[in-house]
Amino acid sequence: MAATPRYAEIRTSTARYWGLLILLALIAVIGFAAAHHMDVEGHHITGMNNQVVWGLPHVFAIFLIVAASGALNLASLASVFQRAEYKPLARFSAVLSIALLVGGLAILLLDLGRPDRLIVAMTHYNFKSIFAWNIILYSGFVVIVVAYLWLMMERRMHRWSRPAGMFALAWRLTLTTGTGSIFGFLVAREAYDSALLAPMFIVMSFAFGLAVFILLLLLSFRLDRRELDGAHLLRLRKLLGLFCTGVLYFVVVFHLTKLYGSQNHDFERFILVEGGVYTVLFWFFQIGLGSLLPLWLVYAPRLQNSVASLVLASLLVILGAFAQLYVIIIGGQAFPLNIFPGYIVDSSFSDGAVNTYSPSLWEFLLGCGGFTCALLIALLVIRILPIMPEKLPREID
Repeated sequence: MAATPRYAEIRTSTARYWGLLILLALIAVIGFAAAHHMDVEGHHITGMNNQVVWGLPHVFAIFLIVAASGALNLASLASVFQRAEYKPLARFSAVLSIALLVGGLAILLLDLGRPDRLIVAMTHYNFKSIFAWNIILYSGFVVIVVAYLWLMMERRMHRWSRPAGMFALAWRLTLTTGTGSIFGFLVAREAYDSALLAPMFIVMSFAFGLAVFILLLLLSFRLDRRELDGAHLLRLRKLLGLFCTGVLYFVVVFHLTKLYGSQNHDFERFILVEGGVYTVLFWFFQIGLGSLLPLWLVYAPRLQNSVASLVLASLLVILGAFAQLYVIIIGGQAFPLNIFPGYIVDSSFSDGAVNTYSPSLWEFLLGCGGFTCALLIALLVIRILPIMPEKLPREID
């Protein structure tokens, strides 16, 4: 019988490790400064306007929130589905999910313009609003996963980790459903208004979260020179390929469903053919670089044992994720509203015109700051607490 995995904090004290932490902290501070500048000057310095109200920071935030749910997959596989081969990675899975969610929520909070208004959202609930539901889902997720992590780490309470994992699994699926429903419930916009967005966001979370998990796992093991057997990487490779296939499937079904209804043909023509930057992002970055190329890197027989191809595939999945969310969030707002279906509306208020949006440097810096904040939290936690297994040999109990 294989030995039970032993956990330890990352012990590396190399200049490369501390240099990485300093760089991440610096970018996070710059992101906070950019948010402060937007708060002082007003949102007129951003590319957002009264038509495109969700900009680039929201793309970063939704990516981190969705990836946070998917990053918990390894812990769920270990405790809920009793897959012992994933048990050594469960603690890091929980830590990364918390870090990613905190980074995403930090972006949303700092992009409010008035962060103090969060107190209103926390004390006055409108339960007809999906945003009010998400306040509960996001904060509850952090509390539940922290408790779940403690139960996994405390030997005396380990028997309760599976029920906690089941509860965390149900909660995170509800959370991701709520995030997708933010858009799916917006019936006024043809780009959204689809029940498929909720399950599509769930599958997206699996792929996005696993891609970030793989990169951070490889980085942490490389920094501390720990053993990482190829069998585990092959298992993660297959999971990534499966989830990427699922995302591509839902994207195809989503657009076929839209094309089936004649009322959506103008929107589909806009995104797929005539949308300019959105069309390029969809076909070249989302489908080509973000889906098809990673699938080839994952399933090509000659690359099955290549760590470099797995790293590249994970990076491309993240690139495709940002392209996909940009098309969904911003492309969906850029397409003009059809306020009176069946009628021609003509006024001086840009009726029927494609809404313009150009992200500003401040938005980009805020998004990068939140992303690096999440990475910084994860790298600091595994430095302080015994989260990572000392080694990942071929067989683990």
